[in-house]
Amino acid sequence: MKPPPFAYQRPADVPAAVAALAAAGGAGRLLAGGQTLGPMLNLRLVQPSLLVDIRRIDALKRIERRGNVLAIGAAVTHAALEDRADPSPTGRLLSHAASAIAYRAIRNFGTVGGSLAHADPAADWITLMTLLDARLSIVGVSGTRQVLMAQFMKGAFTTEIGPAELLAEIEIEELSADARWGYYRLCRKVGEFPDALGAAVFDRGRSVARVLAGALDGVPVSLPGLAGRVASEGAAVATLDAVMQAVREAVPGLDAVELQLHAAAVRRAIAQALAS
Repeated sequence: MKPPPFAYQRPADVPAAVAALAAAGGAGRLLAGGQTLGPMLNLRLVQPSLLVDIRRIDALKRIERRGNVLAIGAAVTHAALEDRADPSPTGRLLSHAASAIAYRAIRNFGTVGGSLAHADPAADWITLMTLLDARLSIVGVSGTRQVLMAQFMKGAFTTEIGPAELLAEIEIEELSADARWGYYRLCRKVGEFPDALGAAVFDRGRSVARVLAGALDGVPVSLPGLAGRVASEGAAVATLDAVMQAVREAVPGLDAVELQLHAAAVRRAIAQALAS
């Protein structure tokens, strides 16, 4: 099956891209990496009247340090973060997560912003950017607004982005030099979306202790009680029973197998963090 006919525009900058979306009256779609949109078009799951190609907008492909903030353009590819030579805790975490996404051919084209905007609950960047408390810049005809990652995703495949807006940039406050992190995905085979995700970061320099369970039916779920105990008492408190109890309380309704999977991913992420 092939997509129905559509118009195509390749704007030179972000304002032109937003203007094209606005002119389409809600019937336009952005094309960045195309790794999700392409199959959806072919299956006619989406039928836009206009594709707005933002792949060549330089402002969306930059990675910049601004003081202690790392700014990542929405059109930065997974591979660019995987290959980036950054030995800091933040750089290593981003590279580690990017390297596990699908296959290299997909990572060469797929983009961070495209993944976030699609908002598949099992997508790695959804969980990771929540873990890092990212701030997202969303641009529309009336200007730019900032949205915290915790408020960005409303549910599965649903975000704060309006029909005439685009996600332009992701800002992350960098972890301190002694920060420890863990990121663990449980998959049936390499390259697939994970069945369960566990993510943890402990950064005494910034007074941050976070543990998340991801790849759920909706947004990633924070486990603050468990994170606080691990930060103050160490790995000994992260027993399987304790982690299962924390996940069960945060995500009621999981069946026994789902609970076991998510608890295992979270526990391994904590162990990875404390071993690093």
